[in-house]
Amino acid sequence: MLLLTVENLKVSYGGIQALKGIDLHLAQGELVTLIGSNGAGKTTLLKTLAGLLHPSAGKIHYTGESLQHCAAHQRVRKGMALVPEGRGVFARLTVQENLQMGAYSRSDQHEISADLARMYELFPRLAERKNQLAGTLSGGEQQMVAMARALMSRPKLLMLDEPSMGLAPMMVAKIFDTIRDISAQGVSILLVEQNARLALQVAQRGYVLESGAITLSGAASELLGSDAVQTAYLGC
Repeated sequence: MLLLTVENLKVSYGGIQALKGIDLHLAQGELVTLIGSNGAGKTTLLKTLAGLLHPSAGKIHYTGESLQHCAAHQRVRKGMALVPEGRGVFARLTVQENLQMGAYSRSDQHEISADLARMYELFPRLAERKNQLAGTLSGGEQQMVAMARALMSRPKLLMLDEPSMGLAPMMVAKIFDTIRDISAQGVSILLVEQNARLALQVAQRGYVLESGAITLSGAASELLGSDAVQTAYLGC
């Protein structure tokens, strides 16, 4: 069953068209990646899906329902969560307070407590630092906070914007192991990532975005073997 369908999506900034008619879909439980160079429109697409930007044309359907008049906070309640580029943690709140903020739209306190315990199992390092201010954590630890905070809303669709950006290789490996674990639990994931090789290794399908338009799509294994993708993004 399709969870997300995007048809002919266009987004403009002033006179510049950032997205030029995007078509994509994502099934329930699927991990799909979107790769492309800086300025290709990847973050614009995620922000539009999350309701932070408004399209000039096109349709977004989520669980079969149009999101045309659906505000960003309502999309969270419907099960959409965005982990933004740069993490966006609340620096002056503790790790635990950040995670609790992720559950702001929920009122089931007993379940929230259970989910908090699950986050500490998924991210053991956060359990060790739960009373520490998020702004004092390393970049990798802040990425864990941002992901755990998003998961506290119990999303059906988790959108990740450049989760490996600025992280040491060992931390990148840990973050991608966690992405695999989250996917294995049945959460659908749309992953935007500049590290094309890693993204295609973890995903089932992929899209290549260039200058606001999708130029290639297919199984992740096919894209990994594509001459065009290897030349442009894999350094081959």
